[in-house]
Amino acid sequence: MNWKPNVTVAAVIENDGKFLCVEEVTDDGVRFNQPAGHLECREALTEAVIREVLEETGYTFAPEALVGIYNWRNEARDITYLRFVFTGRVTGHDPARPLDEGIIAARWLTLAELRERQAALRSPMVMQCVEDWCAGKRAPLDLITHYPCR
Repeated sequence: MNWKPNVTVAAVIENDGKFLCVEEVTDDGVRFNQPAGHLECREALTEAVIREVLEETGYTFAPEALVGIYNWRNEARDITYLRFVFTGRVTGHDPARPLDEGIIAARWLTLAELRERQAALRSPMVMQCVEDWCAGKRAPLDLITHYPCR
């Protein structure tokens, strides 16, 4: 058996002291997460995060920096996640856009509101990513090299 991590992307987006989150239905009940999802075949990491933010929230996202790379093992599900987390700005919103299946709503939450919901966060990575963003962790996007298919 070949082991491989699940590669995911997520966005920490702050506006006026609130962070863009998704409230979603999961196997563990209703949870809160950043807009996030899996990298698709032949997709650049930045393309993936732009797509996921749009699909899950209806917001158009422009990535500006990498907050961090997170490696988390969910022993209960026998899955390892390798998560690339970006930050940037919202450049538009389509409130009429249908959201991905399982997404209840996009929510703007303060840091205090996220901390209050700690037990309802999708994974420990959610709060860690926000804390790292608050600590000013940023890396330039040119740290990432994508080789497009020919």
